[in-house]
Amino acid sequence: MEHSNTFYNEIVTDHNLHPGHKCAIEGANYELEGINPSCGDDITLQLRVEDGKVVDGGFVGDGCAISQASADMMLDLVIGKSVEEARHLSDIFLRMIKGTITDEERDELEEAGVLQDISHMPARVKCAVLGWHTMDEIFDHPDKAEKKAGGEKNV
Repeated sequence: MEHSNTFYNEIVTDHNLHPGHKCAIEGANYELEGINPSCGDDITLQLRVEDGKVVDGGFVGDGCAISQASADMMLDLVIGKSVEEARHLSDIFLRMIKGTITDEERDELEEAGVLQDISHMPARVKCAVLGWHTMDEIFDHPDKAEKKAGGEKNV
């Protein structure tokens, strides 16, 4: 299924103007800043992971439309999924940006699949992968991203 540029622009613009996850979240137990110096994108990703599942997530910060939209689409996809599933989706997304995925894999990415064309825009690749790399970094180095909750913990 070919995505038209109009469709791509509508989705990116919608996620940029009306992000569902651009906010600090309650009870985040992981938080990590991701920076793309070439574009000035700077986001802080927050995740609440319980029993190996991403139960909530949000991000704050500034950046270009692509970095913001991509982070928002990523959270749409991974909230409610296990850490393994989130890693799997991230692997597909990063391979898509390099141009090496199947149509079936792209379908798994749902709306984020519209970013496939970024593989032809090298200057935008870092923008698109910022949120995904930041999430992978949290999973790869949880000790670096662990947020010490203050006060009582409701478990």
